[in-house]
Amino acid sequence: MSYESGMAALNLKMTDRVPRTEYSADLHWPLVKAVTGIDTAVEAGRKRASKEFIKKWDYAFMWATPYMLGEHIQKSGFGTSMGHAVFAEGGADYNNELNCPFKTVEEAFAFDPCKTYGNFDQTKLVKEMNALYLKNKEYLGDVTVTMGGTYHTLFSGLIEIFGWEMLLLALGTDAGKFEKVVESYFNWSKQFFEAWAKTDIKVFMSHDDICWSSGPVASPAWYRKTIFPYYKKLWQPLLSAGKKLMFTSDGKYDMFYDDIIKCGAGTLILEPYNDLELFAKKYGKTHGFVGNADTRILLSGTKEDIYKEVERCMKIGKECPGYILAVGNHIPVNTPVENALYYNEAYLELSKR
Repeated sequence: MSYESGMAALNLKMTDRVPRTEYSADLHWPLVKAVTGIDTAVEAGRKRASKEFIKKWDYAFMWATPYMLGEHIQKSGFGTSMGHAVFAEGGADYNNELNCPFKTVEEAFAFDPCKTYGNFDQTKLVKEMNALYLKNKEYLGDVTVTMGGTYHTLFSGLIEIFGWEMLLLALGTDAGKFEKVVESYFNWSKQFFEAWAKTDIKVFMSHDDICWSSGPVASPAWYRKTIFPYYKKLWQPLLSAGKKLMFTSDGKYDMFYDDIIKCGAGTLILEPYNDLELFAKKYGKTHGFVGNADTRILLSGTKEDIYKEVERCMKIGKECPGYILAVGNHIPVNTPVENALYYNEAYLELSKR
């Protein structure tokens, strides 16, 4: 399946088996060793082992946002560090640095992202982005679908700039006044979307964490006025160029299914907080959707729990040509290997159409 199954799902074509992908499982080294037999204790074998794992677990696509706008934001000195809890093996991603360049909400209102971060040469951007894409494509070959994308589409860009505390303070103080900051970020961000549209990619991942696990962080009306109209404008060059557009947000954003579909997204990535059945009923024949299996069940559930969770997703997604199974949010390194292996067994048993 692999590449073929991924492209089939993105083009809403039924396959014999429901396709699947995963996030971070190919970096869960004990699991990777158990599946591939390759020694992952030393760095030298890990890249080959990771690729072999992706092949054996038959990823339909490899989730990626290879050009990180956040790097430009942080290099400018006008970006917030909120720290980072331990996720990666050995706590390599732990960060306890906390700082925000904006001391008052008035400073946030006065900030102009477009002016501060500047414009980039389009020809150079296209060349850089295409090189990133081709590097991933060369590494994975026809093992799975590779893609272009950005992590900081719009709202996530604002989080990167202001941090949660200052961002929520600005929205709570005067959401209308903050709109000019959002517009400026859009005007800066669009140059990257325009560049991606000129590359060789077939698939684009637009990531934006617009919600928490409990839902929106601001009024839904504010999103519909201030965020989603810009999505449509950002995505238009990619859609006009014939790229398949996927959208990812953490948290519970199912109240925005209609809005995001109207903006042009062809496939939505759904964490377990979202209503999978609702999406399937409304858009399962016309759009793709990915994920929804609950990582917490793999982390601490029984085999029966894991089986039931896969079964739940299969019952909903199996009738939909664009559904791809995945564990949301990730399969982190503290997931018991035996649970992850059993999850795969349940998938292989239940995914046949």
